[in-house]
Amino acid sequence: MKNKIISLLAFLQSKRGEMKKSQYKIWLRAFLLIQFSIIFSLYFSHDIAAGYFTWEKVALITLLFLPIGFLMSYIVPMQANLEIRAVTLSLDKIYLFLIWFLVIFKLLASYYYHATTVADVIMCIILGLMGGRLGGIGIRVRKLKIQHHFIAS
Repeated sequence: MKNKIISLLAFLQSKRGEMKKSQYKIWLRAFLLIQFSIIFSLYFSHDIAAGYFTWEKVALITLLFLPIGFLMSYIVPMQANLEIRAVTLSLDKIYLFLIWFLVIFKLLASYYYHATTVADVIMCIILGLMGGRLGGIGIRVRKLKIQHHFIAS
């Protein structure tokens, strides 16, 4: 059992450089956005059926926070790695803290304070930030790849 764990850790360590490449990071962010969207849609459906919120408000608030998420994509550390001909992304601690803060605040708002509308607004904010940031990262990565001739325009 111990050997399996050591070999798994060695495998993950060998793949660490691969996982920093933009394509993997973008797919991971897209997967997280899809997961959050599905989970939050279930909450929205329940709250809308109960009369607390509307789909129009979901769309409006989410769209309002897309540009903010897009602007947040500019603080994501990324660089073109000429050796492996790929763009690598690093962890954005500000975004990570913000999303965790919002998720915890959403849980507190819904379960402890029973402020359903506040929880719904927070979920819209999270989706807007995640979607805008993902789009901004995709655009920045593409520009870097074109700039360093990793892909043709």
